[in-house]
Amino acid sequence: MRGGQIADFLRRRVAEDVAATLTGIVREFSSGVDLSARDRALERALEDQGIAGRVTIQTRIDQVGPDLDGVQEKEIPPLAADSADLVVSILSLHWTNDLPGALSQIRRALRPDGLFIGAMFGGSSLQELRWALGQAELELTGGASTRVSPFADAFDGAGLLQRAGFALPVSDIDRLTVTYADPLALIRDLRAMGETALFAEPARHLTRDVVARMVHLYGERYADADGRVPATFEIVTLSGWAPHPDQQKPLRPGSAKTRLADALGVSEGKL
Repeated sequence: MRGGQIADFLRRRVAEDVAATLTGIVREFSSGVDLSARDRALERALEDQGIAGRVTIQTRIDQVGPDLDGVQEKEIPPLAADSADLVVSILSLHWTNDLPGALSQIRRALRPDGLFIGAMFGGSSLQELRWALGQAELELTGGASTRVSPFADAFDGAGLLQRAGFALPVSDIDRLTVTYADPLALIRDLRAMGETALFAEPARHLTRDVVARMVHLYGERYADADGRVPATFEIVTLSGWAPHPDQQKPLRPGSAKTRLADALGVSEGKL
């Protein structure tokens, strides 16, 4: 996949995947919450799938608090208990300081048999850019600053959901490689997507010399025969249900793993 043309292509892709999943779940969601509604990609995807009539987004994050994009807000806004039958988060939860706490809050907001689907960037995302920037700063300044979003490292996503009180938890990982003409084109795309560095502490100024060295190192290590450079995006998708007596009961620990098709209530042919 080639980047640099449409900066929001990752959000649109994830929104389309979420809408496709909801298409296969034969039930209505009349009180959905979108925790990633800056560009309303999910609502457009629901319309494209023809299910906007039975999957209704009643609350968007811009209606209940500051948006999550960029450095303005790192936590989800307060959600009323038992207020939603669907909560979706598209590429925003990796900004939270307290992911377990955010999942617990989402769980409390769901009514019994309500569904949560959340996609976030995983720890392998932008590994090439992080290496090149870190190496360039180390060579030229003797130290490295945080320059890229602190994406979640590998973790037991299903375990986090279970500890937050979700039933039938599922965690899935998808890795995409996008190629760019050069690292600066990648950075322009990240800025347009609102996915540049979230600084926990003030960082040193990124000098032209460091940028130039980063571009050289990135290309030297990763460029293909045509001179294009790859950027890895790891997307971790979590899903879980608020417990309900009529749900399928989980198997004993260690006996088997719940199939994704069973957990989402769809046939395997529709996944």
